[in-house]
Amino acid sequence: MIYLAAVFSWIGGFAISIGITLYTTDLVDGVCLSYVFWSSRASQLAYGIFYFVFFYVVVLLSFVFGYGHILVVIRGQAKTMAAHSTTTASNIQQSQTNRAQMTIIKTMVLVSVFYAISDMPLEVYYLLLNINTNMTIIESGYYLSLFVSFLYICTNPFIYAAKFDPVKRVLLRLIPCRKTFDDQQTEGPTGTGTAQ
Repeated sequence: MIYLAAVFSWIGGFAISIGITLYTTDLVDGVCLSYVFWSSRASQLAYGIFYFVFFYVVVLLSFVFGYGHILVVIRGQAKTMAAHSTTTASNIQQSQTNRAQMTIIKTMVLVSVFYAISDMPLEVYYLLLNINTNMTIIESGYYLSLFVSFLYICTNPFIYAAKFDPVKRVLLRLIPCRKTFDDQQTEGPTGTGTAQ
């Protein structure tokens, strides 16, 4: 599944973009015009609707589905652990599970809302470009909406890095001269490997 997702995200997006760009682009009076020359108005409209639904609506739905599935797995693990634990251990495990669930819910909401807000101008502009034949991709509204969309792409890894402890640990280990909190806790003051 991971390889399929990687192949689709790189090759699928490239194939769709290049295929449509080459098909609908021509040189007129020394100016290269992209997404202008369609074989029919119906094909342009169909592509605009397909692109909006597939690259905006489906992505939002996949966020909800993916994070929802993660929550279901965490709840299942919590129930299993609670059945096998003592009362004190069960309370600690329940507290950790609740924290994990809240972190996932907060991250899901943040990522989904940030994506919906930042990518919506570009996707709506592109949809309107395919519905309204008087618009062009050269207008300044396109570049502004493209900048906002790229802003999301650039900040998305930082959202995950700030919200998930496993990601924080991996990133802290990448810093060569810095010990992580876990390393300091297990080493102690003399570096013997025992917590003091």
